[in-house]
Formats: sequence, structure tokens, C-alpha cells
Amino acid sequence: MGNKQIRGQIRIPKSELARGASVAFLLQLSNLGLTYIVQIFLARWMGTAEYGTYEYVVSWALLLAMLAELGLPNAVLRFIPEYKVKEDWGRLRGLLRGSWQLILGASLLLSLCGTAIVWWLGASQDWAYATPMLVGIWMVPLMALARLQLEMARGIQEIVLAYAPFRVIWHLLTLLGAFALFQRNQELTSVPALAIAILALLTVVTLQLWLLRHRLKAAIRPVAATYTPRQWLWVALPLLLTQGFQIILGKTDILMIGAAMGAEAVGIYSAAAKTAIWVSLVLQSVNAVVAPTFSALYTQGDREGLQKLVSTVAHWIFWLSLIIALCLIIFARPILGIFGAEFVAARWGLTILVLGQLINVGVGSVGYLMIMTGHQNQSTYIFGFSALANVILNALLIPRFGTIGAAIATATTMALWNISLHFLVVKHLHVYPSIVANLGLAKLKNKG
Repeated sequence: MGNKQIRGQIRIPKSELARGASVAFLLQLSNLGLTYIVQIFLARWMGTAEYGTYEYVVSWALLLAMLAELGLPNAVLRFIPEYKVKEDWGRLRGLLRGSWQLILGASLLLSLCGTAIVWWLGASQDWAYATPMLVGIWMVPLMALARLQLEMARGIQEIVLAYAPFRVIWHLLTLLGAFALFQRNQELTSVPALAIAILALLTVVTLQLWLLRHRLKAAIRPVAATYTPRQWLWVALPLLLTQGFQIILGKTDILMIGAAMGAEAVGIYSAAAKTAIWVSLVLQSVNAVVAPTFSALYTQGDREGLQKLVSTVAHWIFWLSLIIALCLIIFARPILGIFGAEFVAARWGLTILVLGQLINVGVGSVGYLMIMTGHQNQSTYIFGFSALANVILNALLIPRFGTIGAAIATATTMALWNISLHFLVVKHLHVYPSIVANLGLAKLKNKG
């Protein structure tokens, strides 16, 4: 296992795991809650068309930020536990510093190129989204750096520092800024809303970077940095493809609805899409805690410990998520009505998306298991095929069924990639992460 001898086997008591998951759950709950509240108020203050424009631009910013990240955030999350276990402090220091510099340069270059393209589209083709995009594209460097810093903090088990700035404080500052502007002008459009979001994100990224540097000084021994960019990018670029396919899977519906049906349809559908995400709350919370441990256990060759961990989290994830899913389906009409009366039209789309999310949580932490154990290349093919299927299904179903077609396409491909990844996890890691598999294992143990 490298030049350094691993000091001892990792064992995480369930109480410690539960405590970490509880903190992550509260942070994720705050994130989703604040995000949801922000979306509700923005939708009510802006109306469906302006809100749809805002969501359309943010979706493009997320897609471009992913490209600017070069796959490095997920690579950082994978390498930090490995370097810490091996006590390779020089490579760890070089990884943290070098990845930040690479992403900053790539994101600024991408934003400049994007600005030129949008300017040309607005001038030559009178593109309706041109002005909001000229503002929103400068969210790209901040989103990319925020994602990197989040994964750095996760890698050193600083869960609060990881999630609170980007997932909680940013939304709170955006809400307060939008409220102040709405109170002054009695209206809110997409361009000032995007500007407020960018200023809030700049504040958050700067504050998080300052705090992260102090935490890293305490966690890493003061040695000279060793830079191995080829090794990072060898791992990161397949992760970039995987993450790119994931963004396509998550945003194709909104982008294609925006192109085919207009901003108002985007606004209505976005309310359903953001509501359905509540089903994955527990999955995201548990992954935030256990993902680095997947890497450490696999590095040590502790398959038994890895299976025990995934079995424990499978039950935690599924049963709580099932309760959330049932509540969203039963109370779809009043929940969507909070956004405004016109948003209730998305209730059937919400039901379909919730069912897709339920399959997602039922399969377990398959994506992180593949990435954190060095099998990211195999999963890339799955995400690539699923992304292609998603684009084709959206292209076929949106013209015929509208937003319902987009929901069917998204839920179908979500089930496809999760089930396929489950087979890969079983094949390569010999662990069983899904709730169905773990219920079967429990029955076998009881019979034994």
C-alpha cells in the first residue's frame, strides 16, 4: 500500500456514524429548506416567466462550472483520505493548492469565452436569454471554486465547513438580498436576482477559503508541496466525464424545456424538480459522511467492514426516504400551490420524478462507491449511455407530452443508471449496497 505502512484498520462505531450523519442531515435539511424557500419567494416575486429565465441561466451556469472543474473536486475527495492514510503530506499539500489554481484559471477562461459567445448570440440572433446569461455566466468561477472547497472540507471531515457556506449561507444571503430589492422596487426580474446571487456567492467563497486554510494548516504537516498534476488529471478527467454526464442527466430536461416551450414552462417544471429532490435528502446526508470512509476501507482491503457500512446506511437511507416520497405524492397539490396557483399543473410531473428518486435512494450509494474505490472509469460508460438516452427521450417526449414527457425521461434514465451501477458495484467490489439486496442478506443471516 505504498511506501508508508498503514497504521491500523478503520472502525467507525454506529454511534459516531449516526452523529456525523445527523450533522450532515441537519445541514442538508437547512440547504434544501433554504433552497426551497428561496425558490418559493423568487417564484412568487418574479412570476413564472422571469423565474423560469433565472432557473434556465443557473442551469447553464451549473453545466459550465462542471466543465471548469475538470473533474478535480471528486478527485480531491478521493485522494485526501488516501494521502492521509499513507501520510503523504507533500502530495496532499500540492493537491489542495494545485487543484484550486487549475480550476480558477479554467473557469475564468471559460467565462470569458462564454461571454463572447453570448454577446454574439444576442447581437446577431436577438436571443431572449442574452442579457441574463451575460450576468449569470460569471457565476461559473464561483460555483466551480465553491464545489472544490466543499470537497476539500469533506475530505478532512469538516462537514459544517463543507456544507454550511455553499449550501446554507449562500441561499440565505440571496434570499435577504432579493427581499430587500423587492421591498424597494415592488418587483424582481431575473437580471438583478442573478446579480444578487453572484455577490452572495462571492462573499461565501471568500469566507470559506479563509476558514479552510486555517483548518488545513492544523490537519496537514508543514512540508514542501509535491505536485503530480498528471496523476490528478488521470483520475479527474474520467470523473469530469462522469460528472458531465450527471449534469446532463440532471439539467437536460430544464434546458430542453426552455428551448422548446419557453421560460414559463421552465418555471413550472422547476418547482416540481426541486420538490422531488427532497426524496434524496437522506442519501445526500449519509454520503457526505461516509464517502471518504469508502476510500479508506477499500485502501485497507477491509471488504467486510465496507459491506457492514453500506448495509447500515442502506436501511437509514431508504426507509426515511420512503416516508418523504409518500408525503410528496399524497400532498403534491398543496405543496406545489405554495409556489403559486399556476405551479399546481406540475403535480403529475412531481409524482413521476419522486418515483425516480425513490429508485435512486433504494439502490444506495453506488456512485460514490465506484468513485471512491478507483472504479470511476467503468461508471463513466454507464453515465454516458444514460445521458445519451436522456437527451433522446427528452427530445422525443417533450414535443408530445410537454413537461410530463420531461419527467418520464428523467425518471427513466435515473432508474437506468442506478440499477446499472449497482451491478458494477457488486461485480467489482463484491458488496451489496441496495435495500433489496440487504433485506435478502438479513433474511439469510436469520436463517443461518
